[in-house]
Parts: sequence; structure tokens; C-alpha cells
Amino acid sequence: MLRGNKVGLRARHEDDIPILHTELYDDVVATSRSVGVPWRPIAPGSKNSQFVVDDSAEGHAPFSVVELDGGTLVGTATLWGIDNHNRSAHIGLGLLPSGRGKGYGTDVVAVLCHYGFVVRGLQRLQIETLSDNTAMLRAAERNGFVREGVLRSSSWVLGEFLDEVLLGLLVQEWKPGSQGR
Repeated sequence: MLRGNKVGLRARHEDDIPILHTELYDDVVATSRSVGVPWRPIAPGSKNSQFVVDDSAEGHAPFSVVELDGGTLVGTATLWGIDNHNRSAHIGLGLLPSGRGKGYGTDVVAVLCHYGFVVRGLQRLQIETLSDNTAMLRAAERNGFVREGVLRSSSWVLGEFLDEVLLGLLVQEWKPGSQGR
């Protein structure tokens, strides 16, 4: 397990999937805002769930997020679009409603930075998020990410186009601190 100050990132367990599906995927608004494709109903237990792990997928490193105190599942985190040639990847995360507003997002981003830069040897990490996602913007910027641009009206979300903010962090700009052990 990768450890931060508040949370740990571990392999996805089979019993995590129904919880993540119910509390994250079945929230139509949250899913529509985060996945970039139209929400559609997926039955519990389906192998088409975004939370089912394909261990053979080299460009994708999915984690379950757990509280360090007690091991309670609080969300999901992913390093995706891993490009070993250009040594870059994208960061994504989703916290269960019970895990929001506790600083876990900032800690998850820190641990993913450690994983990307130290464990995987990447040069660049990137985050794309909707411009009104203040929690993700704050978590990224607290970890040193720099706003690199705005993709105007680039995301179709529940009947309207929304702006997306692009943030990046280079390994030489990263200040690891005590997170991401």
C-alpha cells in the first residue's frame, strides 16, 4: 500500500466494487461531471463497471483509497493514460460522499505524485477537471500543479458545455514533503 498522511492507496478488492458502483457511479450528476461520457445504467456486478480492474492494462494504474485509521474505503484513485515513451500520465480520483471535505483529495494527489514520479519514473503529471470543481483545483494546486490552460466549452455535461481546466506538474517542480510514503 502507498501511504499518505491520511489515506492509503491499495489494490482494488472485489468487495470494493459494489460500494464504488453504488456510491460513485450511481450518482448520475457526479458521474456525468467526472467521466467525460454520457452516464448509462450499468447493473451491479457487471463486468462493464469502470471499477473492475484489468490487471493486464499497462497504461492504467487503479487504486482504492482507504483511510489510514481503520482502513475504511473512501474512494478511488487512478494514474491513467500512462505514456512510458514521453514519461507522462494523468491523475484522476473520486471520493465517496463520506470522504469529502476532509482533505483526503489533497492527500490522494500527493500519493499519486509519489507513485508517478518516484515509483514509475515519470516526468509529467496532468489533471483535467471542470472549472467549477474547486475541491480538485485546490487539491492539485496544494500539490504544486500549475494551471496551464482552459479548454473553453469542451465538456458536455447534463445539457450544457462547461470549461475544463488543464493543470500540470513536472518532476523537477514537485516538492514531495512527507506525503506519498
